Amino acid sequence: MTALRAAAETAVRQCLNLEGEESCAVVTDDEREPIGEAIYEVASEITDDAVIVRYPPGETHGSEPPEPVAAAMAAADVVLAPTTKSLSHTRARTEANEAGARVATLPGITEDVFTTGLAADYESIAAHCEAVREQVAGADEIRVTTDAGTDITFGVADREWLSDTGIVHEPGEMSNLPAGEVFISPETADGTFVVDGTMRPHGLLADGHRLTFEVEDGLVTHISDDEIRETVENAAEESEARSASERSGEAAETVGDAAYNLAELGIGTNVAVTELVGSVLLDEKAGGTVHIAIGDNAGIGGETEAPIHLDGILREPTVFADGDPIELPTPESD
Repeated sequence: MTALRAAAETAVRQCLNLEGEESCAVVTDDEREPIGEAIYEVASEITDDAVIVRYPPGETHGSEPPEPVAAAMAAADVVLAPTTKSLSHTRARTEANEAGARVATLPGITEDVFTTGLAADYESIAAHCEAVREQVAGADEIRVTTDAGTDITFGVADREWLSDTGIVHEPGEMSNLPAGEVFISPETADGTFVVDGTMRPHGLLADGHRLTFEVEDGLVTHISDDEIRETVENAAEESEARSASERSGEAAETVGDAAYNLAELGIGTNVAVTELVGSVLLDEKAGGTVHIAIGDNAGIGGETEAPIHLDGILREPTVFADGDPIELPTPESD
């Protein structure tokens, strides 16, 4: 419990800067309860207005939590959410931020990732984020290539680059923990990306195992992997649970193309992550990597809502901003 306690101290005190007069909601599930309890223990020592809310794990990353959980999130000043399935790309998280909460999600967190990932120097992460943003800011077009076969071009348009530094001190801010990325929800994308790092449900890919995705006009048109393709197809066939038509008693529309949306381009800036371990939460932050996601991007500056958000990590990419290669953060040596 000592290691969990130390990581919880970093999350609550350094990253979220919880203060005595504030309220705090710790949202967890049946499979991540020890981490949730460690965070709650630290939070309850700082404020008398701390609660822990537990519910069964969601079916997929991006699934909405039960209404009482969403209500607790929206009513709190600070929210920390160590959960099996991600709450990052949910309306519940967005609405909590809009209500002024500072939110840290820890999707798919394990005790090992929690204790190692929260040992990073977050001031250093913030500096690397700023350096990357300076290089991509104002670019109309971003191109990513890799020796594994990736060659994809993203149209930025008026979308904004965001930073996930792990420092969540202002009302309405959010971050993943562990942190460290600069990311955007592109307006459109065309080309091919090949995942050779980490992606659910496979975890860390073995040498030579590659997942290929074809993209046209911002939609994924081909997925080489049967399991991932089935996951996306199933998401596309889901009904819009909160659609206006359902509330009025009419048949709800299916998610459809939203599940195939090219949702995110991210650049890892956490140089303390020296090797990929098979956790998307940690690996997508690794300095010198790129990750590309499919599905929901409504919570990160996009316009597409979907019950799915799948990230794939690409090793050793080259990133061009309007044709010029940018300098990526490199992992620290041991």
